[in-house]
Order: sequence, then structure tokens, then C-alpha cells
Amino acid sequence: MSSFIRKADKNDLSRIAEIQVFNYRLFFYPIFKSDEYYFNELRVPSLMQDYESGLDSLYVYDDGAVKGFIKIEGTYIARLFVEPVLQNASIGSKLLEYAIKEHDADHLWALEKNEKAIRFYERHGFTATGEKKPEDGTSEYLVLLKRV
Repeated sequence: MSSFIRKADKNDLSRIAEIQVFNYRLFFYPIFKSDEYYFNELRVPSLMQDYESGLDSLYVYDDGAVKGFIKIEGTYIARLFVEPVLQNASIGSKLLEYAIKEHDADHLWALEKNEKAIRFYERHGFTATGEKKPEDGTSEYLVLLKRV
């Protein structure tokens, strides 16, 4: 386990929300192109409120600054995000390996068009099962990946 990974606390909420907003705008806005959602609804204060009740399932990568986070619900990986300018620095890998080793994490849903994320999970032993479901309120699909 990485010594930089710890359980999130209330002081981390703004940074967690900020990381998710940056990732969503950078990687998902080009797919969904919803100005209303990405620039009016998706905001740090509202995400902070959403995450506050689920602090028990949040872990951060913190080496002096919070650079990524993972949300683990049982063995399900609900979220995994790294600050976009710090991607490809093994932070996501360390968070994912932590979830696998410490929480027996073995499945997640990824946006079908997010090929970069799917390849990342495949490198860590996850395989697409062929199961898909619609992303709520959109014409896009999520694919189920499981660790075998």
C-alpha cells in the first residue's frame, strides 16, 4: 500500500470536487457537450455536499497535496480521478492497486467512449464483460469491467 493514500476527511472535499470538475470538463464535455450540466450544474460546492455524506468510502492520494481520489463502495470502484495535469504519474495506478489489495475491489463501470480509462483498467487486470447499460439521461453507454 502506498503511504500517500489515506482516508479522506472533510478538509479534502473541495479538492476532491475540484479534481472531478476538471476531469469531467476535460474528458466528458467533448462527448456529451452539455453546457447546462458542465458549466451550470457541475460545481465544486454542490459536489462537496454530495461527497460529504460518503466520506467513509473516499480515499485520497496525498503527498503534501491531494492529487487524486478513489471512491470504493464494498468491492465496487465508484469513482477514480487524478488531477489531469498529473495523469501518467502512477497516481491512478497506486489508488487502483490500493482498492484491489485493501478492499478486494473487483468491478466498475466505465463510459464506453472513454477508451483511455478502459485501457488503464485493462492494464490492471480488469476485463470488459460485454454487459452495458445506458448512462442516465444520455444516449451513451457504460460498460462493466471485472477483475478476473
